Amino acid sequence: MQQTPAGADGAVLVSIDFGENDYSESLEELRLLAETAGVRTLAVVEGKRQRPDAALFAGSGKVQEIAELVERTQVPLVIFNHDLSPAQMRNLTTKLNTRVIDRTMLILDIFAQRAQSHEGKVQVELAQLRYLATRLVGQGVGMGQQKFAVGARGPGETKLELDRRKLEKRVHLLKDRLEKLRHQRAIQRRARHRADVLSVSIVGYTNAGKSTLFNRLTRADAYVADQLFATLDTTSRRMFTEGQGEIVVSDTVGFIRHLPHSLVAAFRSTLEETVQADLLLHVVDASNANRDDQIAEVNKVLAEIGAADIPQVLVFNKIDLQDVPPSLLRDDYGRINRVFLSARSGAGMDGLRLALAETKVARQSRETANKPISED
Repeated sequence: MQQTPAGADGAVLVSIDFGENDYSESLEELRLLAETAGVRTLAVVEGKRQRPDAALFAGSGKVQEIAELVERTQVPLVIFNHDLSPAQMRNLTTKLNTRVIDRTMLILDIFAQRAQSHEGKVQVELAQLRYLATRLVGQGVGMGQQKFAVGARGPGETKLELDRRKLEKRVHLLKDRLEKLRHQRAIQRRARHRADVLSVSIVGYTNAGKSTLFNRLTRADAYVADQLFATLDTTSRRMFTEGQGEIVVSDTVGFIRHLPHSLVAAFRSTLEETVQADLLLHVVDASNANRDDQIAEVNKVLAEIGAADIPQVLVFNKIDLQDVPPSLLRDDYGRINRVFLSARSGAGMDGLRLALAETKVARQSRETANKPISED
């Protein structure tokens, strides 16, 4: 167990090793998630088990260790690096006598902090309501004792204490709003298609440099920060390729291990920009030792939202951190499928622009070949 001085803005992180290959990476991500949410890590409690304990997830001995630490430091929050069942969350809240949240609640809280657009806020609230409806964890700790905001942002427990009918009514209202927004996006996509505008969506693991690449391509000023989920709301901009006209590029939310299913479902309207794209620019942090695992995680989410068959160009970003020269690779069909560049410095961007231009030419050729021949 690692520990730092106590404080009202801190939390104890709990991570149990069940023998997964990515355990250490997942724990490091939890630290970064907590930091992104504005939480100072006061201590990290680790343990090993073959399977989760049905009642307390971590087992009675480990929970007693955490309880003694909480009592000694008066820490206001305990964050588990796992998904907890409603019963486990209630039991842990009672045993530890402090607020307990899991990894999904932490991610939802970050999204609640970051959502700027009306659509983003609606999507986050819907995800929170769906997830928190069965997790009324305030029974064990009085509302007056909840000194910590993380995990309680957005709809919060006061809304969830309304009767079930009001809760369901709110969920239906939010779903209706998202359906209208989804319809608006569909109209915009059809208009782009009629105008022969190539649609490109930037995807990738969180903090891979997607927004920096987006800004470099489109000369936009999307928010960029060296932290998880710096971008939440999808932003689309037009760019021009010499001789090929307009291309619409969309910057999307980053993916992460164990991305909450409730969040993927709620962000359906935003993620459809990805599903309906002609090409995906899959941005990879080339300097990250776990880049292969991150590529696999992104592809897993893409498959979940129905975007697995959309053509991809793997964009290996941050080559300036490895002193690697810019380059590009082609597949067996002569198509550019990998580009090595630095979005920050601009090195290698010509290779990516060439990939976009060639994709647009290929699309125009297919559409010309598929057009019916008119008879005089």
